Amino acid sequence: MKLKEWAFADEYENVFAGYTSQLFSIAEKNLIAEAVQIIEQKMTARALEYNFTKPETVERYLQLKMATLEHEEMHALWLDNQHYLIKHEVLAIGTIDAASVYPREIVKKALQQNAAAVIVAHNHPSGLLEPSRSDNAITQRIKEALSTIDIRLLDHFIVSAKGCYSYASHGNL
Repeated sequence: MKLKEWAFADEYENVFAGYTSQLFSIAEKNLIAEAVQIIEQKMTARALEYNFTKPETVERYLQLKMATLEHEEMHALWLDNQHYLIKHEVLAIGTIDAASVYPREIVKKALQQNAAAVIVAHNHPSGLLEPSRSDNAITQRIKEALSTIDIRLLDHFIVSAKGCYSYASHGNL
């Protein structure tokens, strides 16, 4: 199946609707991983159509990358001034309902990547898209920590097989 330019084919979108990664065979998982790797190479190569200026682009990328994870993970997209991807990094791997992340470590990694901006994301294996109190608290702590070194937190996404929640789009950043 071919992916349209940053728009999933209709059949591909339906695969994620409410299912876990148990739905995919090993061969299918490998194919998806290969597709993600190609997309990341294009983004990192600074191809104009792949910068992260549109929330829809970020949502589709993160869903492809994180929607079927069976445990929580916190990821960071380190971006330059024009919001091109410098690097996508997994910050923390947790359990089925939590992943511990520390703002100090995010600041340290942001400086190592020479990032001008950051998008953080974590998944909810349960499928729920509503942020928890702890999600809200860590978002605020990350934003404050990054602001002390003049790095912008552009957004925090919650990702599930059912969709994405964007803090920025909901005015919560």
